Amino acid sequence: MIVIFDIYIYNILMSYKLMGIKIDGESFICSLDHAFNLINDDKVSQVVTINPEMYAQAETDIEFKKVLQKAEMIVPDGIGIKIALKIKGHDVERVPGVDFARTLIDWCAKNNKPIAIIGAKEEVINKAVENLKKEVENLNIVYYHNGYFDDNNEIYEKLKESAPRLVLVALGSPKQEFFIYNAKNILPPCLMIGIGGSLDVWSGTVRRAPKIFQNLGLEWLYRTICQPERFKRIFPSIPKFLWKVITYKEDK
Repeated sequence: MIVIFDIYIYNILMSYKLMGIKIDGESFICSLDHAFNLINDDKVSQVVTINPEMYAQAETDIEFKKVLQKAEMIVPDGIGIKIALKIKGHDVERVPGVDFARTLIDWCAKNNKPIAIIGAKEEVINKAVENLKKEVENLNIVYYHNGYFDDNNEIYEKLKESAPRLVLVALGSPKQEFFIYNAKNILPPCLMIGIGGSLDVWSGTVRRAPKIFQNLGLEWLYRTICQPERFKRIFPSIPKFLWKVITYKEDK
């Protein structure tokens, strides 16, 4: 994990258009630097950690595509996104959502920024919060709730009362992206990120791939070996996605 707290880079965040959606970032550290600024901003900002499955969803769900297009920041999470950008001539470093969010947690603890976490099963989020409090000194989790609720407004009200500066939402995509988008005109200033299955990792429910798989961008392969049922979801979706990237003509 890369940790950068005391040195700010203040680079201009590079952006690349991929099939009508803007992908931000050039490196993990540059993306972190921009996220630190968004946490201190005076509005609610949305970060999307995008993967090929989200592109597939956006093809058939116009409202979801609009949410992606209006996000303040989209980072290339999935290895398929990195390959797609490479095809288009852009050598962009992958930004794994679980590492990205975990580093922001450390930064918030160091800089006295309160956080909130929403999502997963009750036992999973409880254990994740317990583990994070043990691992991160001075961590201030002002609110957390499982992902099983019917009324978004009740959660929004709790977030308004607790006023976190970082909100991590693990509801699965596209639900988490809609939840965050709809919060923009309701909550006080904060940065909100959809974190998918990160709580499963932080709780210890799911083990991450060995470092060699992570470094090579092959966590998807490790998970597929461990869970063969994932194969049908990944293939042929990634090859189809890359073919669409190759044949897609971006608007000028």
